[in-house]
Amino acid sequence: MLLRLRKSSMQAAWMVWERGFDWISHFRGSHTSHFGICKVMIKKHRGESIVCADSTIIDKGDLVGELHLNNETILTLIKSEGSDRAALMTARLTRKSMQQISEAFASQPEFREVKALIGITMLHRGLTYGLGFEQQPIKSYLFKRITTAYLRLLLSVMHPEGKKRVGSKTEQLIPMMLIHSSSSLRNRFLTVKRLSIPEELCLPKSSSN
Repeated sequence: MLLRLRKSSMQAAWMVWERGFDWISHFRGSHTSHFGICKVMIKKHRGESIVCADSTIIDKGDLVGELHLNNETILTLIKSEGSDRAALMTARLTRKSMQQISEAFASQPEFREVKALIGITMLHRGLTYGLGFEQQPIKSYLFKRITTAYLRLLLSVMHPEGKKRVGSKTEQLIPMMLIHSSSSLRNRFLTVKRLSIPEELCLPKSSSN
């Protein structure tokens, strides 16, 4: 009982911290949009150039969409549905959000110059194969160390098994960069609308005598 109460207190404190950080993060990018369980912040790429699998090159200063999941929603799902079912529901909601994001890349003026969608996570296996992201290692050693510490702490707070979960999966919990170029995002998710058939083609032909 005491451990459960302590866990809930840690989760509540984390969510308060995340809301504050989320507010501060608005000043890091030029535009932020919410798509269901996902948030995309448009910002300038900093650091070394990135070469995508489809040969798209992201240079320093190019616009990218920084992808984030809504951890508060995920935590609510874990509490109400359990970790296994919450994982399945999160995957389903993320896929739906990705569909909306691809449509925004294709139609909204804010995304017109955005070269790629980029996220950083330790849960990259499911996202790579399930959502079509390509994965690349984080090149900056310092940024990798900071990101690893942050994401492991996040997982220990969010997951019901906490530190036990992190300790048993330490070697696998290495953050990776997930990338969808604007082109690969469109090819993977954008729905192609069926062409409507002209009404005159649907009318029966009159017989000639």
